[in-house]
Amino acid sequence: MASINLLPWRESQRKEKQKDFIQLAVLAAILMAVIVGAVLVQVKSSVGAQESRNSYLEREITVFQDMIAQIRVLEDEKEGLVQRMDVIQKLQRSRPGIVHMFDELVFAIPEGVYFTSVTRSGNVVTIDGRAQSNARVSNFMRNLDASIWFDDPRLIVIDSSGKKEPGRGHRFSLTVNQVDVVGHEEEEEK
Repeated sequence: MASINLLPWRESQRKEKQKDFIQLAVLAAILMAVIVGAVLVQVKSSVGAQESRNSYLEREITVFQDMIAQIRVLEDEKEGLVQRMDVIQKLQRSRPGIVHMFDELVFAIPEGVYFTSVTRSGNVVTIDGRAQSNARVSNFMRNLDASIWFDDPRLIVIDSSGKKEPGRGHRFSLTVNQVDVVGHEEEEEK
């Protein structure tokens, strides 16, 4: 049998396979690097696009927050104006009330009674005065109670202690509630 030495052929085969393997490994590494680079570029462009959208949204949010702040200021101003208008309307409605109050006081006061002071706090009218007798004060209170402009007259004090000043009569003080007839009429119409 002839002896054939296959070692050099196997060695060249091994080197050839090793060379092909290295080429494939380099080619795979290059291909992997290209794929990773493409993915990185895509991710960076996506992140950049999202960041630009986020900054746009932040700018728009700031604009809308400024608008909301302006709307709140305007609403506060509107509320203040509405309150002022309500006060003015109440004053306009109550303006004839003072005229009616004095007019009713003139008709309710009996002879022999006169006032020293008339004060009003809210709807409560305090009347201080002098009367020739207690009966005249009672008559005055009945007249006030019968009026549509007054309600619930209450005598606070009547001084009939005998310290009557000549020609002056007895001192009295009473309170009565003023009724807003005009306001009630407007509410009933609604």
